[in-house]
Amino acid sequence: MKRKIYAWIVSLRLRTLPLALSTVIMGTIIAYNQEMMNAKVMWGAIFTTLFLQILSNLANDYGDAVTGADNEERQGPKRMIQSGKITMREMKIAVIINSLLALISGVALLYSAFEGFSYIQILFLLLGIAAIAAAIKYTVGKNPYGYSGFGDLFVFLFFGLLGVAGTWYLHTKAWEWAILLPASTIGLFSVGVLNINNIRDRETDIEFNKKTMAVILGDKNARVYHAIMIIIAWILMISYMIITNSFDKFYFQFLTFPLFVRNVIVVYKSDKSSKLDKELRNLSLTTLLFVLLGIF
Repeated sequence: MKRKIYAWIVSLRLRTLPLALSTVIMGTIIAYNQEMMNAKVMWGAIFTTLFLQILSNLANDYGDAVTGADNEERQGPKRMIQSGKITMREMKIAVIINSLLALISGVALLYSAFEGFSYIQILFLLLGIAAIAAAIKYTVGKNPYGYSGFGDLFVFLFFGLLGVAGTWYLHTKAWEWAILLPASTIGLFSVGVLNINNIRDRETDIEFNKKTMAVILGDKNARVYHAIMIIIAWILMISYMIITNSFDKFYFQFLTFPLFVRNVIVVYKSDKSSKLDKELRNLSLTTLLFVLLGIF
């Protein structure tokens, strides 16, 4: 029983959750700084995002097991289907349950965010359903987009633009184009985490015809791509501070700059999978710290 519980905890991939929370917290902090934060929206968005991230993790485990991308040669943490501790049927049931939980949580979030009926609710509901479908379709199905080089784009959209800007909108019921700047920042940091994962697994992915950006670009260029994303992310955040005259609300975030520089250097120079795996976790936590420092 204990081994089974441990296997499910590993499958949840808890170290990916800080990155998912970063999107919601960034949107919430900006709304808070504008004195328009809604506590019900914050908690609803947190739970919905967590369910979506867990769904993505479970579906990824299931999809890679079906295609054979998870095997003894794979680098990084061992997957539970691969190890035989969780069956394909059990994982499929878990994916279905988490899909329902994400949908229920999303509907509750929209109910708490809006008073009465609104066409915007329908739009957000459709976006939520699209997020659930994207989480599953990443590695599951006949043509998973994660195997065709589109993983980075979808992560940018859902962990950046939709996650941050959508959360902010639910708090404020308003729109400013400038919100897309910090949303893009978090989106690029999130793609950076995915890119480290793909650099680490590049050799195995080539063998199983999984065309990630790391496979398409090649090892060296994928590391340059990583550095470019982090640099652009910072430029966009600084641009937002300038446009909105909000340096006083975000200057503590500059404390994380050395951590991002270190991440870029280690990813560029490292030829060991163990180091890349640690940097995946480090970038996820650094992104969360970057966001949390916006509170002060």
